Amino acid sequence: MNQTPPTETSADDLQTAGDAAPPSGGPAADSRWLHRLSLLSVLLVWPLIWVGGLVTTYDAGMAVPDWPGTYGYNLFLYPLSTWLYGPFDLFIEHGHRLLGAVVGLVAIGMVVAAVVERSRRWVRWLTVGILLAVISQGVLGGIRVLLGDRTFAMIHGCFGPLVFALCCIAAVVTSRTWWQRRRAVSATPKPLANWVVVVAVLPVLLSYLQLVLGAQLRHVQPATTPRTFTLIVAVHIVTACVLWLLTPILFVLVRRCGDLTLSRPAGWLILFVGTQILLGTGSWIVNYGWPSVLDFLPFGEGFLVRSKGFLDSIIVTAHVAVGSLILATSAVVLVQTLRQKYLVAHESN
Repeated sequence: MNQTPPTETSADDLQTAGDAAPPSGGPAADSRWLHRLSLLSVLLVWPLIWVGGLVTTYDAGMAVPDWPGTYGYNLFLYPLSTWLYGPFDLFIEHGHRLLGAVVGLVAIGMVVAAVVERSRRWVRWLTVGILLAVISQGVLGGIRVLLGDRTFAMIHGCFGPLVFALCCIAAVVTSRTWWQRRRAVSATPKPLANWVVVVAVLPVLLSYLQLVLGAQLRHVQPATTPRTFTLIVAVHIVTACVLWLLTPILFVLVRRCGDLTLSRPAGWLILFVGTQILLGTGSWIVNYGWPSVLDFLPFGEGFLVRSKGFLDSIIVTAHVAVGSLILATSAVVLVQTLRQKYLVAHESN
């Protein structure tokens, strides 16, 4: 039997296809720093989304009128006392920028680790994509400040969850569990039908649609009419209900393969969506009061925005943050489902 000497390209292609489980000290072990940095990015980006949500909730987006500096100072050299003891809107806006800069440094470290540890080619490209996404998110935030444009604020808010989802995917695909799954599949191959993958795609699409609709409600444009606002709210509510009904179906389908790395995130997704619906209800009450049947029908009197206290702001911001968590979890379930389907098909052949 002829054996082809390994080359860099063929080895990379073999690893990309997942044709071999990593032995002890193999790719999963060699990528431990990349995995650690990926986990760190997840632990930083989600709080960053929280802080960004607080910036919008408190209308603090223009608390610092210049960019990339802060009132003429270098971002990292702005006086600590002024930041900590200054106005609250300045505190959260400058803190948002600082945390974003730290995420950028971690993203650079991920690219370096992927290159130094000779990770698979597609993993290296994933880290590059994350770095570009983080840079783009920072630029979008800067443009929003320089132009004072609410549209860019909305785009900035919609792009952040995508960055978080990419970081979560990176944390999953660099883990030892990801590369050792082939052994479990080899022992008990349980195929997934093509339509199961379609069901796994739907939560990703629906959860992102929810984020876009929510961003339009949080960044209402001056030209938005009451009728348009009502339509957005209606679609937002209906989509949430559809997503909630879909998640248990997805859980049952992926559980059949017997892989906890699939069924556990799918189970969390049910919890996250249910929590999100409760938070959405709370956000509506905080912003517009308790709606009656008569208030919902005409919408002719407009909307009364109430002054929010700390607890009210936490509810609204949590609604934003959990939305990003739903998108990221849906993306992880989809990626895991695709890998499960590929590995089972490979074993069958």
